Amino acid sequence: MTDDPGQPESPAPLPVERQEEFVLLLNGAHALLLRYVMSLVGNRHDAEDVLQRASVSMWRRFGMFEPGTDFIAWATTVAFYEVRNFQRVTGRSRLAFDDELMQTLAAERAVQVRQWSVRAEALEVCVEKLDPASRDLVEAIYTQGQAADAVARQQGRAAQTIYNKLNFIRRVLAECVQRRMAEVAS
Repeated sequence: MTDDPGQPESPAPLPVERQEEFVLLLNGAHALLLRYVMSLVGNRHDAEDVLQRASVSMWRRFGMFEPGTDFIAWATTVAFYEVRNFQRVTGRSRLAFDDELMQTLAAERAVQVRQWSVRAEALEVCVEKLDPASRDLVEAIYTQGQAADAVARQQGRAAQTIYNKLNFIRRVLAECVQRRMAEVAS
């Protein structure tokens, strides 16, 4: 109990196991939650600020989170209310949506964010199935951020050859991801 009757009582500290559970769940969902918040606020810098506040709010409320339930659903709900608060306080919402429409949009975004996660997992599996040279090319271009022209020079090839190979790889990966998504859906 706090000494000041005007201050709300602080939640009981979480046991170490629950603290570790929170950190693991939040770390695992961070990229997904950031994309979700960005889709609602439209700006990465603002989204990072909102997600930081949402993370603090989640920490404070984690004692109410039921272990074994859907953390993403719970976290996106907390983040949604932080987004609404951010928009109200800053007046940065370019469009004035009523609460019902905003909740509908947020729910749709939460579903899309989950699909992104499934697609990313499928893509990882598909990249692993590529032949080593193709996998190295994907790694150089998309993970290391090398320019296709620079890779072409390193390999002693024409840049167009690299672009053609990348187009072929993208088609192969797209087909593979679609197959895996269909497998997951069935």
